[in-house]
Amino acid sequence: MTKFSYFLGSEQWQPEDLIKHAEIAREAGFEMLTISEHFHPWVDDYSASNFTWSTLGALANKVPELDLGTGVTTPLWRMHPGVVAQAAATIDRLSSSSFHLGVGTGENINEGPLGYEFPKYEERKNRLIESLTIIRRLFNGEKLTFNGEYYKTEKAKLYSPPLKHIPIWLAAGGPKSAQVAAEHADGLMISVKDPKDSYERVIDPAKEKTSELKKDSLSVHTYRWTMFAENDDDAWTALRSWRGLRAPSRLQQLDPEALRLEADSFSKEEIMSKFSKASTVDELYEIYKPLVEEFDSEIVTIQISSINQEETIRLLGKELLPKLRK
Repeated sequence: MTKFSYFLGSEQWQPEDLIKHAEIAREAGFEMLTISEHFHPWVDDYSASNFTWSTLGALANKVPELDLGTGVTTPLWRMHPGVVAQAAATIDRLSSSSFHLGVGTGENINEGPLGYEFPKYEERKNRLIESLTIIRRLFNGEKLTFNGEYYKTEKAKLYSPPLKHIPIWLAAGGPKSAQVAAEHADGLMISVKDPKDSYERVIDPAKEKTSELKKDSLSVHTYRWTMFAENDDDAWTALRSWRGLRAPSRLQQLDPEALRLEADSFSKEEIMSKFSKASTVDELYEIYKPLVEEFDSEIVTIQISSINQEETIRLLGKELLPKLRK
């Protein structure tokens, strides 16, 4: 049965607002919260950027009955994979529900500002494979001495180990990451706009790799960005914290101001066309229904922004979730 998660946008809302949204999401009937993990946001004018691992600790205390997950963290530079394993294990122990570790290969806005080089995809992929190897072995209780190309550990061990299984989800937008997920993760995280494209680029390559490895099929966690607004002006207001997400240089740029200027060099209509938009619950249903029906998703995350976020969360619980659960 599909589990529905509400997305907490760390790049849009301050941590105290995220906690409030989480409590409303619990009352609205969501079973899970997925929170983004960034150092810098996507723009510099309407933005925020909390330390997500601290916020996760507060969430484990405030809403312990909800599953929690990162969507996603990058265990490659700012935090050694051993530290990410320690952080995830701690959240697992503090929550009575499950913690889901969503990981990805990252963006330069989170690494470059702290002096790290942000290499091409092939190195990022290889780093992630090493990182997941370390995390998994620490989760399994090993006292780990590891001498890899990128990371080293010397008798590293989690002395506050996880109490429950922590599934590792890998965010994949193409076949290379999908194949890494098949070999090294428990599931795929997929941002869906065109279901056919997501199958061709991510699902099918992952299935081919799991078959080759004689492994079970991966679990699937799908999500989709939507502006919920009655008109284009409200939609643009709802979107303003995220407009840099669609700037062409979003992976390489380190300065949110530069991403804002780049995004604003395009027309509002062009930027908005890269996101879903709905003005009614019926339209929301048509946007999210394929994520349930066509992907057999274990988790569907509702990523949504509006000019009245709290009322929108309540509306999702009252009208959208019951329809999707049917």
